[in-house]
Amino acid sequence: MKQRELGRTGIKVSEICLGTMTFGQQNTEAEGHAQLDMALENGINFIDTAELYSIPPRAETYGATETIVGSWLKARGGRDKLVIASKVVGRSSSPWFRPDGQEARLTPIQIRYAIEGSLRRLGTDYLDLYQLHWPDRKVGLFGEGGTTFCDLPDADEVPVEETLGALGDLVTEGKIRHVGLSNETAWGVSQFLAASKTGLPRVASIQNAYNLINRTFEIGLAEMCLRESVGLLAYSPLAQGYLTGKYLKGARPAGARTTLFNRGQRYEKPGVDVAIEAYHALAHAEGLDPVQLAVAFVTSRPFVTSNIIGATSTDQLKTILGSVDLDITSELEAKINEIHQVHSNPAP
Repeated sequence: MKQRELGRTGIKVSEICLGTMTFGQQNTEAEGHAQLDMALENGINFIDTAELYSIPPRAETYGATETIVGSWLKARGGRDKLVIASKVVGRSSSPWFRPDGQEARLTPIQIRYAIEGSLRRLGTDYLDLYQLHWPDRKVGLFGEGGTTFCDLPDADEVPVEETLGALGDLVTEGKIRHVGLSNETAWGVSQFLAASKTGLPRVASIQNAYNLINRTFEIGLAEMCLRESVGLLAYSPLAQGYLTGKYLKGARPAGARTTLFNRGQRYEKPGVDVAIEAYHALAHAEGLDPVQLAVAFVTSRPFVTSNIIGATSTDQLKTILGSVDLDITSELEAKINEIHQVHSNPAP
């Protein structure tokens, strides 16, 4: 397991990060601990969670994932050898995120409320990376609206400087070490970088979706992040499980996330199935596991700092971890790009 620098922080993180959003809903505490143990045994030192988790978001499971990661940390120890990342929710009207059902916003008061809760559930004094789960302003989120922006900004959006200033206070207090973004745009990254020039924390990373059927990060964001040393923490390398092929032709396997929760609309758009079939055909022609091909491609990108993988069983996790041994050669990359040319980003 190779390690890469997180932005300009000097912190080294494993090229694979364990995502934990299934803990507390699809996975029990014991199953979560088993995945964390396997990840650690395979050289992963980077764990990602969020106050929102588990997924799908529900009042009764809010914070459950952090609690499970926290109980593992307490049982296993070794906190100083791990890089722990969590997130504060962006603007949301869901009533369970904040006291009295108030709208969640990225204000100083709400950020402080969120970080105190995350630290308590995780049983730690600090987070290595604290990320804004999505912006306070109105943008297309989680595949909604693709890459098109056609609305004027909201008049009451929380200024970037105010949000970053609140995070800066937490850095000064030692509650967080570094700051990251998530589900952000190129414009958003530029605003946070500009604000950091006034003495506020510099963003180290951005956590956006990136996979074989959604390579939109390459349009604008990749150049900016490479030039500015803002590393991509790529989520959904398997497109929420769709790149495994298990949902092809409308299949709904028992116990699978889309079967349970019907939340796969981002990956059910026109052209998705035919693109997935093309990548599977390539994998089989090359004698490769389609899952490992999809994951290894993401890990191999020069703008990716760490590839956030997720699983609901240790068997799935073992297969995914095997992707680190797959070399994306120039010849294989050319064949992937041929498919991408014909089936470009059907699930942005």
